[in-house]
Amino acid sequence: MSRVAIVTGGTRGIGEAISLALRDMGYTVAANYAGNDEKARAFTEKTGIAAYKWDVGDHQACLDGCAKVAADLGPVDVVVNNAGITRDGVLAKMSFEDWNEVMRINLGGCFNMAKATFPGMRERGWGRIVNIGSINGQAGQYGQVNYAAAKSGIHGFTKALAQEGARYGVTVNAIAPGYIDTDMVAAVPAQVLEKIVARIPVGRLGHAEEIARGVAFLCSEDAGFVTGSTMSINGGQHMY
Repeated sequence: MSRVAIVTGGTRGIGEAISLALRDMGYTVAANYAGNDEKARAFTEKTGIAAYKWDVGDHQACLDGCAKVAADLGPVDVVVNNAGITRDGVLAKMSFEDWNEVMRINLGGCFNMAKATFPGMRERGWGRIVNIGSINGQAGQYGQVNYAAAKSGIHGFTKALAQEGARYGVTVNAIAPGYIDTDMVAAVPAQVLEKIVARIPVGRLGHAEEIARGVAFLCSEDAGFVTGSTMSINGGQHMY
């Protein structure tokens, strides 16, 4: 019986690439999504990967959603916390709602998903949790105090939970992507994007599949001695 993996935000962009990479490793994948039913249906039709809808920032929804996946597919052995949003703005213009929503989903989602799955992993003696942080959680970014704080928090959350899981065969790691050629980055004005690429030593944006390959390694049997680590995949833009 194959291991079961949940990828939050798993039907689009980086999350879709991660879902496909884990499927190709032989894992049974459940792709979580928040709102776009049409795109989720298209994703499932194209990939054969089941999509499950819930808000990762809602604690009870995560408990119920993970229980549903376990009932349908089997005990959850792998969680990739990829779901995230942006609500950018300088602090002077940022509303509390913009702050709180980013923290609730980006950082709170990691807590909620771990609460739903970590105890079972520990009891079974094997598990993999990979949290998707960001270069902007390492280096900061103008106009993103909420996003940078949440992503930085993910890196700290990872190190702390890794210490709780290590003796039970549960590893907890993070990946900090740089600028990747997703729809979000594609929406950046061309002149701004040109300046971003100019700061990346390899001279290009990253690809979602490059993040997915890093996740796949951390979720594999081969990564059993890697825990509490943050893997930076950013083309050399920030060396941390």
